[in-house]
Amino acid sequence: MSNKRKIKLTKAVAWLILGLSVCVMMICGYKLWEIQQSYRAGDVSYRELAVLARPAKLTVSAEAAKIDEDTPSIDFAALRAINPDTAAWLYCPDTVIDYPVMRALDYNSYLRRLPDGTFNANGALFIDYNCSPDFSDKLTVIYGHNMRSGRMFGSLVNYKKQSYFEQNPCMFLYTESCDYRIDLVYGCVIGAREWRERAFMYENNADALMTYAAYNTTFASEAQYTPEDMIIVLSTCSYEFDDARYVVIGLLRSPHRGDRAETGELVSAPR
Repeated sequence: MSNKRKIKLTKAVAWLILGLSVCVMMICGYKLWEIQQSYRAGDVSYRELAVLARPAKLTVSAEAAKIDEDTPSIDFAALRAINPDTAAWLYCPDTVIDYPVMRALDYNSYLRRLPDGTFNANGALFIDYNCSPDFSDKLTVIYGHNMRSGRMFGSLVNYKKQSYFEQNPCMFLYTESCDYRIDLVYGCVIGAREWRERAFMYENNADALMTYAAYNTTFASEAQYTPEDMIIVLSTCSYEFDDARYVVIGLLRSPHRGDRAETGELVSAPR
């Protein structure tokens, strides 16, 4: 083969590689744009749900605003008209956590679906199907994605720092029958395999879970666990090692329980 033909062939191959590279970059760029649009759509959907779920008179911004006992904190009728699987609403003041909580029949139903059934990478917060969806069990586990945007349970990993816990020591859980304050008590990293092997999703292992969490907690809390307490576990992915999970554990305090309720202080979340 002559040198000229070799040069022409080399140029042709180079142009072909360049063209393929451009195509790959365009496809990747489109996929990235598509993913970002999906995230934005999920965020918009959740903002719309939040507006729908709260009666207008509860959307006040005063930090110390209290909710009348006769007024429902969340409009569950409106939420269940969209999806009857709606079990609760989880809210953490001054964070992005302000979402409905779904009951699920398995671990996949809401992994990539919004409460309205739309396929979306944000997924939804959902209760472990081994737990009662009415929070009557001693232990209830709620799962959510650790999104890079910080949405869903992406902010949970901030509880690995004591300073973040001190700024956000409690959350609020609204159900159709009762509003709860969640006093956070422990946060710890655990492997998904170890979680399954220890069967920490079952209430008969609740005391063992609390012992494990107390030994491995990432923050110190003044909240005290007793065997009579109802426990909420919030679980998301973590990245210390393959298949790591970070769980934040709290104690349910209803309006009829806890020192703050007894002294008449705010139990329901400010709006």
